[in-house]
Amino acid sequence: LGIDVYEQEENLFFKDLSERIIQDDDILRLISYPNVLITSHQAYFTREAMDEITLTTLDNIKSFDKNLPLVNEVK
Repeated sequence: LGIDVYEQEENLFFKDLSERIIQDDDILRLISYPNVLITSHQAYFTREAMDEITLTTLDNIKSFDKNLPLVNEVK
């Protein structure tokens, strides 16, 4: 059995909690099992995703250089 995302993960991951006691009963229960492995969510970090990010970035740079509208411009 595997799960992709833990609903409350934003409170636990991407932070250094090494000096804290985790108060989340569900996570504590999960990590107590020897057959459970918890890893950070890295769905964006595939070869395909990185290629697409690179192409989009290069397209934006080219458009900017030519004074064309920027598809991904943040206003």
